[in-house]
Amino acid sequence: MKKLAISLTFLSLIFASCSSSDDDTVTPPPSGSGEITGDITASKTYIKGTYTLSGTVRVKKDVTLTFEAGSVITADATNGPDALLVEKDGKLVITGTAAEPVVFTEKSKTPGSWGGIIIFGDAPIVSGKTADGTPITTATSEDGTNIVYGGSNQTHSSGSLKYVRVEYAGKKILDGNSEMNGFSFYAVGSGTVLENLVAYKGADDGFEFYGGTVSAKNLVSYGNTDDSFDWQDGWQGQANTNWYAYQTGAGNFGMEIEAKSVNNAFFPKVSNITLRRAAGTTTEAAGSVEYDAIQFKKDGNGEYSNIVISGFTTTGSVAVRIQEAATNTNQVTGGKIKLLNVKVDDAATPLTGTGATGFTIAFPTGNFTTSTTATGAALTPGAWAIVDGVNLLEKL
Repeated sequence: MKKLAISLTFLSLIFASCSSSDDDTVTPPPSGSGEITGDITASKTYIKGTYTLSGTVRVKKDVTLTFEAGSVITADATNGPDALLVEKDGKLVITGTAAEPVVFTEKSKTPGSWGGIIIFGDAPIVSGKTADGTPITTATSEDGTNIVYGGSNQTHSSGSLKYVRVEYAGKKILDGNSEMNGFSFYAVGSGTVLENLVAYKGADDGFEFYGGTVSAKNLVSYGNTDDSFDWQDGWQGQANTNWYAYQTGAGNFGMEIEAKSVNNAFFPKVSNITLRRAAGTTTEAAGSVEYDAIQFKKDGNGEYSNIVISGFTTTGSVAVRIQEAATNTNQVTGGKIKLLNVKVDDAATPLTGTGATGFTIAFPTGNFTTSTTATGAALTPGAWAIVDGVNLLEKL
């Protein structure tokens, strides 16, 4: 009986310690809020929260700006031009997740209301050549900030962007020339991580690369009114995969590929690409002929594989257009354009076309191959690709 009494006493202590009548309170994690404006001159972390973006916020040299998963940052066009800009040797670290992305949006939800995310790195570019053929290795940005870009550090890092969505960007500055995109990467190096990014309903390109060596994985360009993916200045990212473009309402090229008329010995590589154009989609400007799935011009080149193309059925559209004779000679005949395992879902869409007269496209054997089993991009659904209840991957 003594042992039983001890056991009962021990059990009563256990149940007492686990009683649901305890007055313990659970403290929720802190949530951030406030305005982000001006120059970021000291490293700073914004915890998960809701913030406003005011003006062009610049991350300065040797400074790291960090956003935690689940944060929402809202610009407001009525307060003037807004953008998040990372200067050379500054870093942006955004650690979203599939369930809790970091979202940059705009109050009015109007395409072209702000400047998106702009990053300047220190990797090489080739922006043209002098009269004697010498490569030009610097250029001035076309975003209205007039920053000179182009460096020598191929592995330079500008930080890490994971599960980030930019909405309603692509602002055009009213000087007749300057433009911003959803994401703009100027001379960004291969040490930078770009994964699971969404450019949603911008008024210019979804993603644009201005030279550099950075690669990007799992990209979604949805409803952007210019090109879904665009690059120039000798961009040479080598590990790009799973790119998905869905054009709806208005849109130009699925991919616009150029290299400032420099016949580079290098080229980018992208695998697993899906380019879709919704019925009724028009070009950005009335009467424009920028309606092809892929366009190569000014010595643009590259290797692209496992490609699915559909919906580019406007009269005159082709799957792949070679714009001028020099690009055809240097890049097609020269073997620097490779399109492997291409599936075009629309029988009425020609595989190739030219942008000028006087030349014929003839890919070397094995450099343009078609497939009935190409699968294109493979992306995992989640909150990162859902806007206002719409699953952006539904048409994938």
